[in-house]
Amino acid sequence: MEILDETDLKILRILQENAKLTTKEIADQLHLTASPVYERIRRLEKKGYIKNYVAILDKKKLNRPVTAICMVSLRYHNEGFIDTFEKQIKELVEVQECYHMAGKVDFFLKIHLESLEMYHEFVRTKLSKIQNIGVLESYFVLKEIYNTTTIAF
Repeated sequence: MEILDETDLKILRILQENAKLTTKEIADQLHLTASPVYERIRRLEKKGYIKNYVAILDKKKLNRPVTAICMVSLRYHNEGFIDTFEKQIKELVEVQECYHMAGKVDFFLKIHLESLEMYHEFVRTKLSKIQNIGVLESYFVLKEIYNTTTIAF
């Protein structure tokens, strides 16, 4: 694995905070010229350190104030069943995040919806249609205390 120098790490930190900055604005913060900063950013993109540039949306303004956390345990755990589950979950647009877990549950899902009624409808008409779900536990966020997309390094 390639070792990043301090300038690369500073660029990544800056972009995590505001990916809309121009190369010149980033270069100014680093006291460098734009050209080498541009080349470094392109290299970081090409090597996969920067996966994408996105806008972080306000779920409440988009009428998705309910955050549900679903803990899913599968009945059967062979590779085929796990692969099928992962493929089917990716097709559910309501699911924002899905993690394959070690421990008591197999999968952790994070879902944003309009209401508890919409969550009930989602479970009834979509999630329950996925074969091999043994146990589904649902939890609901009362208050979001802290949420970041920043990776500390």
